[in-house]
Amino acid sequence: MIKVSNLRCNDTKNEIGIVDPIFSWVLESNERFVKQRKYQLQVSMDETFSSVIWNYTRYSEETTNIHFSGPQLEAKTRYYVRVKSWISKNVCTDWSEPIFFETPIFSEDEWHADWIRPDKIELTGDKRYRRPYIAEKKFQAKGTVTKARIYVSCLGLYEVKINDTKISHDYFRPGFTDYYYRVQFQSYDITKLIKANNKISITVGEGWYSGYLAFQGRKDYFGNINAVIAQIELTYDDGKIDILGTDETWAQSFGKIMYADLYNGEFYDDNQIEKNVGHMIDYPYTKKTLIPQEGPSVVKVSEINPVNIFRDHNNDLVLDMGQNMVGWLTFKNTHVSAEKVVLQHGEVLDKDGNFYNANLRSAKAKDTYIVSGNKEKIYQPHFTFHGFRYVKLEGFSDDVELSDFKGIVLSSNNDQIGEFRTGNRLINQLQSNIVWGERSNFFDIPTDCPQRDERLGWTADAQIFMPTASFNMNVDTNIKRWLKDFKPEQDEQDGAVPLVVPDILKGDSGDIIANTTSGWGDAATVIPWVLYEYFGDVSVLSQQYESMKNWVDYVRRQGTSEYLWDTDLQLADWVALDSPEDSYHGATDGGLVATAYFAHSTDILAKSAKVLGNMTDYEEYQQLFVNIKKSFQAHYLESDGFTVSSKTQTAYILPVYFDLIDEEKKQAAVDQLAKLIHENNDHLNTGFLGTPYISHVLSNYGYEDLAYRLLFNEDFPSWLYQVKHGATTMWEHWDGIKTDGSFWSADMNSFNHYAYGSIGDWMYQNIGGIRLKRPGFKKFIIAPKPNKKIGKATCTFNSKHGKIKSSWKLTDSKFSLTINIPANTEALVILPKPKDKEAVKKSVIKVSDGKAYFTNGKVKPDVITFDNLDFIKTDHFDERKVIVSEYDLGFELGSGKFHFEYKMN
Repeated sequence: MIKVSNLRCNDTKNEIGIVDPIFSWVLESNERFVKQRKYQLQVSMDETFSSVIWNYTRYSEETTNIHFSGPQLEAKTRYYVRVKSWISKNVCTDWSEPIFFETPIFSEDEWHADWIRPDKIELTGDKRYRRPYIAEKKFQAKGTVTKARIYVSCLGLYEVKINDTKISHDYFRPGFTDYYYRVQFQSYDITKLIKANNKISITVGEGWYSGYLAFQGRKDYFGNINAVIAQIELTYDDGKIDILGTDETWAQSFGKIMYADLYNGEFYDDNQIEKNVGHMIDYPYTKKTLIPQEGPSVVKVSEINPVNIFRDHNNDLVLDMGQNMVGWLTFKNTHVSAEKVVLQHGEVLDKDGNFYNANLRSAKAKDTYIVSGNKEKIYQPHFTFHGFRYVKLEGFSDDVELSDFKGIVLSSNNDQIGEFRTGNRLINQLQSNIVWGERSNFFDIPTDCPQRDERLGWTADAQIFMPTASFNMNVDTNIKRWLKDFKPEQDEQDGAVPLVVPDILKGDSGDIIANTTSGWGDAATVIPWVLYEYFGDVSVLSQQYESMKNWVDYVRRQGTSEYLWDTDLQLADWVALDSPEDSYHGATDGGLVATAYFAHSTDILAKSAKVLGNMTDYEEYQQLFVNIKKSFQAHYLESDGFTVSSKTQTAYILPVYFDLIDEEKKQAAVDQLAKLIHENNDHLNTGFLGTPYISHVLSNYGYEDLAYRLLFNEDFPSWLYQVKHGATTMWEHWDGIKTDGSFWSADMNSFNHYAYGSIGDWMYQNIGGIRLKRPGFKKFIIAPKPNKKIGKATCTFNSKHGKIKSSWKLTDSKFSLTINIPANTEALVILPKPKDKEAVKKSVIKVSDGKAYFTNGKVKPDVITFDNLDFIKTDHFDERKVIVSEYDLGFELGSGKFHFEYKMN
């Protein structure tokens, strides 16, 4: 059986608002060694495919990232798509199940609506918030409506209801962009909501546009007017179209929300009666910045039930969700004992077991409700979100029940595509913490933390976590959209990438006055390359190439020479433990870190230029990388070529991983790294920039046991120290909670901060055994490195080609491995240390095509073997190494499911 499945357009299906369609599908087969030879892709104006506008046939193995290249698409039009594949000249699949995509408004001229703003502005609360308003309009359908659409945006946050029904499951629209340059609008199908007589209500709050942002206590970063624009189009059965747009005829009302702020929470008065206060008025704001939504919305991804309710030592009533989460708490009015209910959110309890939220700094994270007499009503906020595990409850009776509450988990709607589990309970909890941290902080943009007065797009956090993030979830379109805000921010400051994007800090980060720094700015190059590697779409490199180049050229102009970045403030190995107590800055020399990252970004830029076919740039930046490497060696290495001037773990990690030490000297450098770790009682002391690579470097140079030791450590500092201290997400500091139960500080101490979750990348590659060899996992490596403390592990990755699986078990010295290689892909499989390698090889016969065939789980002919090699170096897409000892057995495999069992050394 061979079929085409999971046909998608821009990583989704049946979506409204698609501008540049990109198609992918999966080839499914229960046969082995299946490859696509040809495909036929059709796009039609109708679902019967009688009006095909693009009939695209190619002899190609590609099933992913096929960009539409047909005729110009029409705005506000639905198109249908289907595909079929040929496996050979005479074997062809049936047509796939069709999907559709629909285009939105394309140009400013197609907007027949105007921006409008409220006539009445009411300031409420102790911080003088602008009260959310409602823009309303009644309208009639003039016949039988066959199609109805709304295109809507605002400067703030909006929620749309038609005839009192919310039009979508999205939250926090139009999303967080740099509103000076790009304001997203959304497109929704509202056909089923339209009646003969209708009312549309759009509630608008301040949100990221004008609410409080960052730790300086400022607001109105982008403006102080929360305007809205909306256009409804009704198509009747006779083909006529009515267009209703926002204008000065729309009414203005106030509802039950008294104020709403992202950091400080909402105040909702259920006794308020919605009342008309006048009309909306015209707001002369540009439509040129309006763009269709790109990437997923924030949605409810799950619900969780609380696990406990108790009185702490301060006699506060506290609810425990059992999990640090992001979203909000809903409650029923059943056991409310006061007219006013207050929910205060916090992540942890203090060492005495009391509710604690001082680490939220100025963010109040407090939702307040004036409740009505309706005992069955369920309350929840609208325009705020919180990062929390614990909630202090006020206004509830002592007999309140856990069933009265529900935790609503919100996140960008990124599909989970990776799974990892082992036979070790603590490692499984660590993986859970990594995934929950990702869910929490991929909230429209990749943020640093979800709870305090920050929640910004910190660039370093994202770049070091992106490989892990991309394995766990399909973040491709989510991050591509965020990356589009990089270049306009860079244009403001000569190519420098700001610390956060969108850049609301403008160089002022509290005690740090800087517009950029290494490791943070390098997000401009690292993140596009990671997306290209994991998802295989070269368009992200095309989209970001100018931004990538501008960043490298900016750094090129900064140092005392063209090949050094030894000037400016460097945050370097942020919050590393090799510096004085309570210091934010690690001990590694800032110029060393900056120059190492300069080289790394230049290397990525050169490779990107080559992929894009820009050989002139490739040659220039490849030579620049060579020169930076020479300069790095001259300034930061001693005469032996491997001893680094800064005697820190990170100082050895970065130059080895970024290829700044000559190949024949790297082993000696890693030996020095291992010595430093041993001197630190076999513990790491790295910060944000060293931690992502430490385990990779150790594993790649013969210190697999030491890498595992770092993973298994349970005392401070280690990943499992956090787990043993009750963490359910990743912490910002290794010692966020100290051994005596006190806190690192209240200043900067997030308990949901994904940076140190970057260990996931090492776990999936080494424990799980899955790593890429070609972009998009068209070719990949399965090379698990089993460990008795793990016992067993199953790792799966739903690539764009299908599910990759590596599942192993180690009992005594018996090793078993089950793998799945999707159709239309190939894998290099490395079997670890067979006890009797020759017994396995007896059935191995080398043949010219270099493919392996298996029957009933036993090795049959056609295996390529690799004997007595120090390592197998992958191609230029992934220059990391796979260590193969003389006892390992490696071979190439085509698609299929395979099982191996043998005795290990």
